[in-house]
Amino acid sequence: MRPMLETLAAQVDPVHTALLIVDMQKDFCTPGYGAERAGRDLGAAKRAIPAIRRLLHGARAAGATVGHVGFWTLPDNGSDSDSWLQKRRGATVSSPTLCIADSDGARFIDELAPVPGELEIRKHRYSAFTATNLDLLLRARGVRTIIVTGVSTNVCVETTFRAGFELGYYVVVPPDGCASWDETLHEAALANVRHRFGSTPAVAEILASWEPK
Repeated sequence: MRPMLETLAAQVDPVHTALLIVDMQKDFCTPGYGAERAGRDLGAAKRAIPAIRRLLHGARAAGATVGHVGFWTLPDNGSDSDSWLQKRRGATVSSPTLCIADSDGARFIDELAPVPGELEIRKHRYSAFTATNLDLLLRARGVRTIIVTGVSTNVCVETTFRAGFELGYYVVVPPDGCASWDETLHEAALANVRHRFGSTPAVAEILASWEPK
């Protein structure tokens, strides 16, 4: 067994850390697009953008792996099972037509747009690991820790950090780097991290560990 990474600084060492930015796409974050049309308040998502952007710039400067994860719904329900579609149709402030493949709404927002060399993962389910090659790509880069950010804390962020933990990754979820339309659900997901899956340091604490010593 490899030595345990006991401290935050050890866990988020850029040599073996990946920053995952989940679902920061126009349909989830931009006024006039899908989630807002479904009745979602975008305030929390918009407030998280500057913190995620700071973390993204810090990860790039420190040399950590960066992965941009985006929802990717195939047209005409091509990626939907009946059970998935039934629940999505009744989901709170959501819609089964969010982030249709190759649509403008599926694009990552400009503030957090990928640059060449960064991972881009398209997913058809809540977790970034379900039926994608994310695990393979992270292992090929020697990643041991995932910092999970984005929206929504209690859905795609949570299913991603749960799956990552069960695959053997250390889990870090900064509270100011993720958001939900429901603050109670946001806090409950973060409590789950602290109780069972990892740690919840603020973005500033992660960035401080990346500063040259």
